[in-house]
Amino acid sequence: MYLTLSLQRSMQLTPEKTATICGQRRHSFREYGERVGRLAGALRALGVQENDRVGLLSLNSDRFLECIMGVWWAGGVLNPVNIRWSVPEIVYSLDDCDTRVLIVDDAFAAMAPKIRARARHAPLLIYAGDGPAPEGMLCYEALVDKAAFAEDAGRGGNDLACIMYTGGTTGHPKGVMQSHLNLWSAAIQRLAETPILRGSTTLHVVPLFHIAGLGRVVMQSLAGECQAVLPGFDPLEVLRIIERERITDTVMVPTMIQAVLNHPAFDEYDLGSFKRLGYGASPSASVMVEQAVRKLPHVELSHAYGLTEACPVISASGPANHGEAARKSGLSRSVGQPAFAVLVRIVDPQGREVPRGVVGEITARGPNIMLGYWNKPEETAKALRDGWLYTGDGGYMDADGNLYIVDRIKDMIVSGGENVYSAEVENAIAQHPAVAMCAVIGVPHERWGEAVHAIVVSRPGAEVDEEAVRSHCRELIASYKCPKSVEFRDALPLSSAGKILKRDLREPYWPDRAAT
Repeated sequence: MYLTLSLQRSMQLTPEKTATICGQRRHSFREYGERVGRLAGALRALGVQENDRVGLLSLNSDRFLECIMGVWWAGGVLNPVNIRWSVPEIVYSLDDCDTRVLIVDDAFAAMAPKIRARARHAPLLIYAGDGPAPEGMLCYEALVDKAAFAEDAGRGGNDLACIMYTGGTTGHPKGVMQSHLNLWSAAIQRLAETPILRGSTTLHVVPLFHIAGLGRVVMQSLAGECQAVLPGFDPLEVLRIIERERITDTVMVPTMIQAVLNHPAFDEYDLGSFKRLGYGASPSASVMVEQAVRKLPHVELSHAYGLTEACPVISASGPANHGEAARKSGLSRSVGQPAFAVLVRIVDPQGREVPRGVVGEITARGPNIMLGYWNKPEETAKALRDGWLYTGDGGYMDADGNLYIVDRIKDMIVSGGENVYSAEVENAIAQHPAVAMCAVIGVPHERWGEAVHAIVVSRPGAEVDEEAVRSHCRELIASYKCPKSVEFRDALPLSSAGKILKRDLREPYWPDRAAT
């Protein structure tokens, strides 16, 4: 199966149905498909051959969606670039997988000459913005307008579809190689478990260079439903577009959800069309779930756990796990059972499966698991062992097969010989009514080796001090898990995917370990 077949199907069956919405621009499936086919023709005319890498450095847009499909239609491999990277980081990813074409939008056009000057092989630059193409760049719209419609290359199966760079926390980022089968099967697994809402309009607000965004694109494309796009996250714009375009569903990370729910204008917007809210990509606090249930009682909540190497879903927790009984029992804090066609084992450091309820490393296998890391055989051998993906995440499975995440293995705090999982402490702190956001790390301690340290962002207008945080935690978790120190900040450092950057928080305390 190849990923572009879904677009061909929609062009045949529902040609006049709205396919994409971006600001004032709307394209039917006929228009969308024609633009994709002509973009593929332009890329081939520029010399892109099968398996050649094409980079994309852009905010979310309808053109981003066209580029995803257009690169695959041409037979190429997509390299979606992290929009928060510096020029040297971007150049590394382009050089690492020999990307010779780079498509940029208005937000990054000024960076493009610096990228080209530093790259080992200066990439051909295509400007996918709204104004005139800068000097030295080809115009995306002119290429699409003039190129001949190309025949679909029809690549699929284990053919390489995408190289998605991840990590960067240990040395250079690793290029995760995702095949057409990986991405297709991951989407089919989710659609089999949770059928798409017919007549739906999904909203892309998480970055499309991230696997959560790209995976959602593949899933919605397979279903032949409409996709609306925001260039970036803004809570007010999310509320506006849900009302204006009658958005039915979206996926966000918990920090985004909290920003939307807490926006002063939340109650001013008609969210009646909104039916499903998926979340993931970072540990979720139970207080966020309770708030979402209270403020969006008509919306089905679901939580997915995964990673780029799994394209992305390993397990999912659906609406049934978010009801009142599940929240009281603690089942809502699980990430559900393994997805269809995915096997999960919890193993000890020697790779042996541990009993139910015992914490170990989460491993998974299935058709959605990556091919490996680009040109990194040693890293690949560490992550893929005997057909299993070693995730680096700590967790356990209960008697019913529900999976619980306790921490990244590297984020576990060992204090006085006791293992403390930061996610557990964070969930306790987050239940304090004055806390908007928090993160927990281990800091050096002369006696205990490591001590639990909390960084807290207070809600606007709320007051809370260090002792209040510790006292609150003592009511919920064992004393050895409670923070030994607390600091307060106005904000926490976040990645482009909304994850809290704990390496940045650790850096002042562990200068020699800041990159781990």
